[in-house]
Amino acid sequence: MARLSKSSASRLLYTLCASPPLSSPSAAHHLQSPLASLLLCGSRLRHFSTGNLARAAAAAAKDDKEPWWKENLDKLRNIGISAHIDSGKTTLTERILFYTGKIHEIHEVRGRDGIGATMDSMDLEREKGITIQSAATYCTWKGYQVNIIDTPGHVDFTIEVERALRVLDGAILVLCSVGGVQSQSITVDRQMRRYEVPRVAFINKLDRMGADPWKVLNQARSKLRHHSAAVQVPIGLEEEFQGLVDLVQLKAYYFHGSNGENVVTAEVPANMENLVTEKRRELIEMVSEVDDKLAEAFISDEPISSADLEEAIRRATIAKKFVPVFMGSAFKNKGVQPLLDGVLSYLPCPIEVSNYALDQNKQEEKVALTGTPDGPLVALAFKLEEGRFGQLTYLRIYEGVIRKGDFVINVNTGKKLKVPRLGRMHSNEMEDIPEAHAGQIVAVFGMDCASGDTFTDGKVKYTMTSMNVPDPVMSLAVSPVSKDSGGQFSKALNRFQREDPTFRVGLDAESGQTIISGMGELHLEVYVERIRREYKVEATVGKPRVNFRETVTQRAEFDYLHKKQTGGQGQYGRVCGYVEPLPEGSPVKFEFENMIVGQAIPSNFIPAIEKGFKEAANSGSLIGHPVENIRIVLTDGASHNVDSSELAFKLAAIYAFRQCYSASKPVILEPIMLVELKVPTEFQGTVAGDINKRKGIIVGNDQDGDETVIVAQVPLNNMFGYSTSLRSMTQVAFALIEFLYECQNPRCLTHPLFVQGKGEFTMEYKEHSAVSQDVQMQLVNAHKASKAE
Repeated sequence: MARLSKSSASRLLYTLCASPPLSSPSAAHHLQSPLASLLLCGSRLRHFSTGNLARAAAAAAKDDKEPWWKENLDKLRNIGISAHIDSGKTTLTERILFYTGKIHEIHEVRGRDGIGATMDSMDLEREKGITIQSAATYCTWKGYQVNIIDTPGHVDFTIEVERALRVLDGAILVLCSVGGVQSQSITVDRQMRRYEVPRVAFINKLDRMGADPWKVLNQARSKLRHHSAAVQVPIGLEEEFQGLVDLVQLKAYYFHGSNGENVVTAEVPANMENLVTEKRRELIEMVSEVDDKLAEAFISDEPISSADLEEAIRRATIAKKFVPVFMGSAFKNKGVQPLLDGVLSYLPCPIEVSNYALDQNKQEEKVALTGTPDGPLVALAFKLEEGRFGQLTYLRIYEGVIRKGDFVINVNTGKKLKVPRLGRMHSNEMEDIPEAHAGQIVAVFGMDCASGDTFTDGKVKYTMTSMNVPDPVMSLAVSPVSKDSGGQFSKALNRFQREDPTFRVGLDAESGQTIISGMGELHLEVYVERIRREYKVEATVGKPRVNFRETVTQRAEFDYLHKKQTGGQGQYGRVCGYVEPLPEGSPVKFEFENMIVGQAIPSNFIPAIEKGFKEAANSGSLIGHPVENIRIVLTDGASHNVDSSELAFKLAAIYAFRQCYSASKPVILEPIMLVELKVPTEFQGTVAGDINKRKGIIVGNDQDGDETVIVAQVPLNNMFGYSTSLRSMTQVAFALIEFLYECQNPRCLTHPLFVQGKGEFTMEYKEHSAVSQDVQMQLVNAHKASKAE
């Protein structure tokens, strides 16, 4: 309540000082309009100085008693900008940096000057016109410090969105006014819900042909289940888009100047008064449904002031019950400044967000963090990056203060580390700072750690909850062209593994090839290209292959005796038990349970048995892929006083697993992708027929103007070369395909790519599902043939 009272007083005082009184002619004109009562109420509130000054004086008196950090945290926002690919996230960030004075000229994502947007610091990002890595920056707007993380929109780089949202207090969800709510929009919104991040929505690209913000708002309500309403109404659309009407303050905003830097405030256009009245009432109704204080005023039919409505929207947004919707066109420099005002007004400061840690001294008991600099240091390393000066670690400080030269404890490893250099990041540039306190996002050089590690000052032993890391779905065989570059090749792979939890490196036991795994072909192609550019290593790339899995479908018993005598100490170990499938929806993929009663097997050998079963499950006998969703129960066994050893029991477990595996009726699981296609209606039948040929299941079919949106679940193994097929099926005009999936040569993968064909599709991983019997036979025979070669 203290925070709300203070912010209310501050904003009232600002409005009092900044808002000019209505001129008499203008007031006289509007008193005859449908907005008369609303405007008059807002005017009276702003200029009734006695009440405002009294509240401001009370807030000022309270400031004397508040700790030094209170105002700093009140005026701090940590936000992320996330969206579907090509919705204008990076363009929006570029405008925010320009209007806040952080940069002094605007560069476009794929601009003709060849410089590229500020936040796309990697050469690959500027060439492809997409964001590959999340980038952090900070700026100041109206006395508030705003820390921003710009995230990728492509599904292959979803981990960047995941770890950014893990540490942020609020977010801007960008939606395209033409494309609307798309597949990755749904994924990003799901991630925001997972980490309970309050958000505002920004409907971008109102200048484009076919822009329809009200359609997008309805899609947000139906597809994203947002309880949302517009806080702005556009003045014109497409080529006639001129400005915005603020439904809270009841003012019109126009953006003048070469880059829209001059915001001109005017009265609501006369021809829009009825629409504005209707939309403002809709906004009040929607907020009243989730805010009791506003509901009382609304039900009593009392006039609702701008300040009351603003406070109600803020309460509902921070409580994650409401999503205010802003509008504009970042590319045309319209609507960005009011969006920044909305970030300050509606998104929370760090102390208004609940964060929890796990106390390792009390069996991971959940502990609420105060979020203040007065407490012990608690910081989370959420992102690693190899910089010019060594490893760069991004930290979110949840409690306490960190200073340059301090010693901190890595709770996950127990190591004591010194903070050699502390700074704030602006894209790929770093500004050194002496210290940072709770609520801030900073970067530290030279600290050896992993992504997800927690740091404290030693007074507490807390760890932060981990972030969700999806499993890779695709693999490639890679090898350096020159044997002399093997050292640099290994160095690159080790670095990328540390930076990106979804990028995995392994070794094929049969061929000896290095296998890299990731979230998709573009993901892997980017890393191959980075190895070439950053480490000067040319790599040979094999054909992409799908990450299949194996699992069991029924219970099977095992009873295996491993006995070997070759002179001297032999090997003896017997294990008995059974394997069975885990229940559907189980949070773990492998479970081992020891149900032996007594000392048939000494307890010191049990870990070796579990290790043996885990090792055996890494490679199933059908096609050599990992076995998951399996439960192994040990019920009996036998040991020898002399010949039993950890190695003997480990080998016994491995052979026991192989013995019973075929009896458990194993099946092969393949990754299923959720595919969303948008094609002209005349090609709907052809495209749907092709999806069926690829053994896909169509789960949604909607009409969007002259286009049909098809949602299907298709095996990833059947999606190679789909971009070519879609191109040939919809050859009409020059259009953009948002996701290219070619299997023959990953190097040719570029994104976005202009092709002859009026169809586009995106896809993301959904789940692993059992293949049909004929497909399983084909895969097993292919695996046997490859082993025979």
